Amino acid sequence: MAQPTPVTGLGIASLALLVERPMHPYEMYQLLIQRAEDRVVKVRPGSLYHTVDRLALRGFVRATGTEREGNRPERTTYEVTEAGRCILTERISDMLANPVNEYPQFPLAIGEAHNLPAKAVIDLLSRRMDDLRSQRDLLEASVATVTEKAIERKYWLDLSYQQAMLQAEMSWIENLVDEMGHNRINW
Repeated sequence: MAQPTPVTGLGIASLALLVERPMHPYEMYQLLIQRAEDRVVKVRPGSLYHTVDRLALRGFVRATGTEREGNRPERTTYEVTEAGRCILTERISDMLANPVNEYPQFPLAIGEAHNLPAKAVIDLLSRRMDDLRSQRDLLEASVATVTEKAIERKYWLDLSYQQAMLQAEMSWIENLVDEMGHNRINW
């Protein structure tokens, strides 16, 4: 018998929000954006509605009511079920305890960078650093925003993790570019 498809990252984020309180998918979307969780899970309003529908079909959430405001479309409010709480706990526990190689592109590119001229690699890494600095600034602004809004830190631990990982990557690239620029790597 085939194993059921695991709950996606967006499904986990959705279940976690519904543990806090019942809400409709658009409210969930707004909260994910407000908390800058779109930095760790790809979220679009349409994909969120689809995810909540799949969670409902699997019995992880259930509709608690429908309401309409003015000319807006009806909005269905959902709550997490006991099965939803269990799968959320299982998935988070598994993800925290068990490292998974997600096959990011950058390590592959670095592993094959020797196929390009050293100057090209240095130039490309310098461009990457510009983008990483922009990401760093965005993360800092996100932290400032959630801090200003007095959002509990437990809801944005991922931001500090992302900051640490970004800083590590930036330091590594700076060291590599320095080594390459001073011909300490035989290219």
